Amino acid sequence: MAGLVPAIHVLLRLSMSRAFVYMMSNRRNGILYTGVTNDLLRRAYEHREGLLSGFTKQYGLKNLVWFEAHDDIRIAIQREKTMKHSPRAWKVWPINAANPEWTDLYDALS
Repeated sequence: MAGLVPAIHVLLRLSMSRAFVYMMSNRRNGILYTGVTNDLLRRAYEHREGLLSGFTKQYGLKNLVWFEAHDDIRIAIQREKTMKHSPRAWKVWPINAANPEWTDLYDALS
């Protein structure tokens, strides 16, 4: 049983690390991408510079328009999944509430 304690400790530490749900866009009321990460600054930079192939690069989604922090990565992942399957109006609402001009929040992070 003693061998399990370190494994449980590592699992708890990983689940308690900071995580972010975020949305990227190309312009105000433009295309949206919802993602989750444990390093928001790095991830936003990767999207801005086109370092990640896929949806955000294809549609030029370079503006970080919304994010929220979570203490548990599992909660952040569930929140991202819920948002991805929600109607667009439910995604736009938190952006308009926190960032009505849809300004790029990347510079505020660095």
